Amino acid sequence: VKSIRTRWRAPFFVVASLLAVVVGVFTLQGPATAAEAELARDLATSKPEDVGVSSERLQRLDAGMQAMVDDGKLAGVVTMLARHGKVVHTNAVGKLDVSKDDAVELDSIFRIYSMTKPIVGAALMMLHEEGKWQLNDPVSKYIPAFADLKVYTGQDADGKMQVENIARGKRITMRDLMKHTAGLGYVLNPRHPVNRAFIENGVLDSSASLQTMIDKLVQVPLLAQPQTMWAYSSSVDVQGYLVEQIAGQPLGEFLQERIFSPLGMLDTAFYVPPDKGHRVSAYHSPNREGGLTASYTGRGALQTSPPAGPSGGGGLYGTAPDYLRFAQMLLNDGELNGERLLSPRTVELMRTNHLTAVEQETYRRPGQGWGLDFSVVTDGAASGESWSTGSYYWIGIAGTWFWVDPEQDLTFVGMIQHNGGAINEVQQLSRSLVYQAVVGK
Repeated sequence: VKSIRTRWRAPFFVVASLLAVVVGVFTLQGPATAAEAELARDLATSKPEDVGVSSERLQRLDAGMQAMVDDGKLAGVVTMLARHGKVVHTNAVGKLDVSKDDAVELDSIFRIYSMTKPIVGAALMMLHEEGKWQLNDPVSKYIPAFADLKVYTGQDADGKMQVENIARGKRITMRDLMKHTAGLGYVLNPRHPVNRAFIENGVLDSSASLQTMIDKLVQVPLLAQPQTMWAYSSSVDVQGYLVEQIAGQPLGEFLQERIFSPLGMLDTAFYVPPDKGHRVSAYHSPNREGGLTASYTGRGALQTSPPAGPSGGGGLYGTAPDYLRFAQMLLNDGELNGERLLSPRTVELMRTNHLTAVEQETYRRPGQGWGLDFSVVTDGAASGESWSTGSYYWIGIAGTWFWVDPEQDLTFVGMIQHNGGAINEVQQLSRSLVYQAVVGK
């Protein structure tokens, strides 16, 4: 039975026994911390060898993460691996802030940014299971202004954007929102006039309501005609708004009630309350001296109260153990510890490549396609990575990452807070070092 247990209160003798087990079962360095003892009470664990993983080879994963910290490429990193529903590896090394002494711990809190997207996608699919919308529904059924969106065609001599109507017979569907083929702009490439307009108009300003976000968004033209290209976009922010409208409940409340509470994700939210602030990692960037500089502004800013407009595309904070629960729920075909969030068929639908041949041409990741709010591996060998065909994953702009591999029955979560090339390096390194440790069924 695949199971990662949610929190419970154990008698003292049970806690003591589990605390002793942590040192032997988890691939941790030194004695268990208070945070690790707490995790030992609510996560099912196993000796790596019992689930086909080599303890000796897992040490390479620990060493690889430690080396990236020692080399000054990362300030700190948390990694977790589960196979057959049992946690066989946890590791936390480095600092929350390179300018301070506080160590990264398993319960450290990170800005997960775009790893918010799969969670909001799951929320929307829960409403799909209630029959409240269909994948091929036009978005204009729920947001009428989407019927009148314009499409960017270029700029005139004065730099003014030129636009046209959405092509006859075309319409943006709910599926388009979930596979990033609606043509919507975003904030990640400000050189494009459409994306620059997103930024200048404050479309994704979380201090304003989601209704205000939609009102601003529909004033900006599309990057391209719908269903003509894959373009990473603000579409999951629109999905967050749709969850509110369809459910008749604020997005944060819906996620808390329907996902976080059932899964035991106790530290995941759109803000970090003051009493948890000391657990949050700084955001780090390489500096001219060859080291790292910590920041709490820009991408490192900290939301300490519920935002007026929570970002469905990137607004959540969370921990590695919390996200592992969510990932394990997906691997378990929608269920965790008796709490069923989604049906197996719905999860299968989410992890299926939905890109058409035309759209696939612009998703330039070899051996990959796009499901419903995350990337899917359509050919493991062609992708150049060790994961299996059928795996699915996503990342956050500050370096957090996760993947689910149904063939190998494993989930992995990694957490960092960084800008720069170390992000790709640590993510690729983790995949190599995880799979070399998987030696049996």
